[in-house]
Amino acid sequence: MLPMNKLDLAKRAQVLTLLIEGMSLRATARAADVSYNTVCKLFADAGRVCGEYQDKVLRDLPCKRLQLDEIWSFVYAKQKNVAGAKSAPQDAGDAWTWVAIDADTKLVPSWRIGDRSSETAFAFVSDLASRLRSRVKITTDGHKPYLEAIEGAFGGDVDYAMLVKVYGEAAEGQKRYSPAVCIGAHKHRIEGNPDARHVSTSYAERQNLTMRMSIRRFTRLTNAFSKKLENHALSVALHYMNYNFCRIHKSLRVTPAMAAGVTDRVWDMTDVAALIAAQEAPVAKRGSYKKRAA
Repeated sequence: MLPMNKLDLAKRAQVLTLLIEGMSLRATARAADVSYNTVCKLFADAGRVCGEYQDKVLRDLPCKRLQLDEIWSFVYAKQKNVAGAKSAPQDAGDAWTWVAIDADTKLVPSWRIGDRSSETAFAFVSDLASRLRSRVKITTDGHKPYLEAIEGAFGGDVDYAMLVKVYGEAAEGQKRYSPAVCIGAHKHRIEGNPDARHVSTSYAERQNLTMRMSIRRFTRLTNAFSKKLENHALSVALHYMNYNFCRIHKSLRVTPAMAAGVTDRVWDMTDVAALIAAQEAPVAKRGSYKKRAA
C-alpha cells in the first residue's frame, strides 16, 4: 500500500463511516470534501485490510448454532443482460454472497462471493468449518449444494437440518417486485441430532436485509450496483468489519465479536484506519536514497 499523506486518521475514519452507512463513493467524496480518487483508494485499502484481519482473527470460534443462507446481487449487469452489455467484464453477471451467522452471538464468521454452484458451496462451508472450535448445529434452506458441501467439510461431526419453505403465488398486482408468499415450511433432519426448536434461518434472512440496507451496492433498482467483482467483495469485507466489531447489537448490547470472545472492546472506524496506516509503506526521508547508495 502507498501512504495517503493528505488524510489523517480522523478524516479517514469519517470517510469510512460515510461508506459503511450506505453512501456512494461520489456522495462520500462530496460530503467529506475529499477527492473521488482518494475515496476510491481508501475504500480499496480498507476492504483489503478488513478482509485480511477478519480472516486472521475469526478462528477457533465457540459457535454452537449456525444458520447459512445466500443473498443475490449482480456485477456490471444482470445475468440475462450480460450477453448484450457493452464492454462487459468476464466476471459480470449474478453474484451470490454466501453467509453464515451464529444464532447466539450474531457473529458472521464466514462469507463467500461467487455463483450458486456446488464448488462455491464447498469452498464456503470448508472455510466455515476451519474456523470452528467444536461440533455445531447447522440450519440451511433447501438449496441442494449444501448437502454435499456440509458432508464433505464436516463428515458426520455435525447436527444438520434443512428448512424447506413452500411458496405460493404473489398477490395480484404485486408480481413484479414482491417475493412469492411463503405458505409453509418443512424441517428435515439431514445429519446428527439437530434440535427441532432451533431449526430456523430467520437470523440469516434478517442479516440479508441488513446487507441490503447497509451496503449501497446491494440496493435494488438503482445504478449503485458494483461494476467490478473485486470492489463488490471489498465492500462486503468492510461491511462485516463494521457489523462484527463496531456495531453494537441491540439485543446483545455488545458487538458480535465481543459476544463471541474475539475482542474485549467496541471498535470504531478510527481503529480500521489505524490498521490501514500500519500496513502502509513508510515515507522515505529526503536524501535517504543517497545515503543507502553510499
